[in-house]
Amino acid sequence: EDQRAAKAEVAILMSQALPKDVDTFELIDGVWVTHPRTALPVADMLRHSLLEVALARQAGEGQQTKMEMIYQYMTGPRFRQRVQAIVEAFSSMKEDLDKEKKAITKQWAKREEQIDRVMRSTVGMYGDLQGIAGKTVQEIEGLDLKALEGPSDQDE
Repeated sequence: EDQRAAKAEVAILMSQALPKDVDTFELIDGVWVTHPRTALPVADMLRHSLLEVALARQAGEGQQTKMEMIYQYMTGPRFRQRVQAIVEAFSSMKEDLDKEKKAITKQWAKREEQIDRVMRSTVGMYGDLQGIAGKTVQEIEGLDLKALEGPSDQDE
């Protein structure tokens, strides 16, 4: 009753006459019972315990405050705007990459067609010369039948 009225975290009863089983101090029904000779060490111990409890509560309150701040941030416009900016940047990067792929693929196809055209013209010219000069035209490595079949055809 006195503890509640005082709004105290801890109640201490100091007496010369202690219960039978208590030598120095003990917690009985939520009240610390102690002999006067151990009053100072018990008070010191309880003081440290109360400080630790207060620090733990304060840390918990700080955590709650931080959690509330994080919640407010995440549900607020600032977070949405930041995420939106990130998404826009990634979308822009993806769009640029797709454009580059398309341009490079187009460029490769153009080069491949040019190479094929040069190769066909070279082979045609070589064939024309062989038709005119016959066997006197020396064989050119890369233009003979085996080379023109390609590496995958030779492996089979």
